[in-house]
Amino acid sequence: MDEKKENILNNNFLSRGCSAAPRIYDKNDHIYKHGCCKLDSYNFLSDIPPADGAKTFPNVEVRFKNSRLEFCHMTEEQDLKIGDIVAVEGSPGHDIGIVSLTGEAARLQMKKKNADVKGELKKIYRKARVTDIEKWIKAVEKEESTKFKTREEARKLDLQMKINDIEYQGDSTKATFYYTAEERVDFRELIKVLADEFKVRIEMRQIGVRQEASRLGGMGSCGRELCCSTWMTRFKSVSTSSARQQQLSLNPQKLAGQCGKLKCCLNFESAMYEDALNEFPNSKVVLKTKKGDATHHKNDVFKKLMWYSYAEERSDIMAIPLDKVKKIIRDNEKGILPEKLEDFAFVKDKKVDFENAADQDDLKRFD
Repeated sequence: MDEKKENILNNNFLSRGCSAAPRIYDKNDHIYKHGCCKLDSYNFLSDIPPADGAKTFPNVEVRFKNSRLEFCHMTEEQDLKIGDIVAVEGSPGHDIGIVSLTGEAARLQMKKKNADVKGELKKIYRKARVTDIEKWIKAVEKEESTKFKTREEARKLDLQMKINDIEYQGDSTKATFYYTAEERVDFRELIKVLADEFKVRIEMRQIGVRQEASRLGGMGSCGRELCCSTWMTRFKSVSTSSARQQQLSLNPQKLAGQCGKLKCCLNFESAMYEDALNEFPNSKVVLKTKKGDATHHKNDVFKKLMWYSYAEERSDIMAIPLDKVKKIIRDNEKGILPEKLEDFAFVKDKKVDFENAADQDDLKRFD
């Protein structure tokens, strides 16, 4: 393994948007990289100069670990840029974050997320000093060991909960423990043990299974990294109606993601299917022919085909083009019955075997 890959694997700050761990005696101007982790915000207004006489927007977006970001207020004396490591007001003490958006882009982002511009935002104290970064590095390095130790203590107390992630505040005075549990958990004894063990203020925060999957990460059945751990920030409810609309097999093992819930990607194409199915007639409508009545089975949205079969006899289902189905329905409303449904069935083009062609006339059509 080369040195570059080893540094990436050993980088505990990757979840905070840092391509490399910060150094104490360095400016750390280039450790923040766009696209290093989730919730990256691209400033599309970076090459547009502000209007003459316009005041600088006093709020900035600050990133912390994983999916946590906050909008903070800076003073007029502070001139912050994207990538600056700053000390932010905490409760108690201060936290360390990285500025991810400034100026007009931060204002638009606040408007998009319905953040209260006039409300009380956390203050930015200063750009991080050497002592601040030193404390920050030590705090981050303790997170993994704290997580495993907490799991052991929870197992000793027989608590039905799973510790997913630990986030230390930048000054090491507070630690947030993210956990999942199926039922309500009495963790008061656990908090006492953790407070005695780590000498910090403890905050327990319960998250859902989807948030757990986004923090832990993994590979989906598509072969790519989970959407929730790469770019998804908002989790919408997913129902089986989306699977029915796309005519997927209602098999829980195939429809469930790594979190055990229905896959979020079922909603990605749901709107497109909904628009396409508006062109299709009601599937409950029976096609009437002189040979017999035909009932609907399924649709092919992309090829615009509808499958029907005779209700009275056991026959193979037939694919009927959408326009012909509409024509049959219009004729039925006028009292006109076609002879049989086979006259409208979709017929595939004849395939020619070039190696063992019995009919040479078929080959001449391709000359």
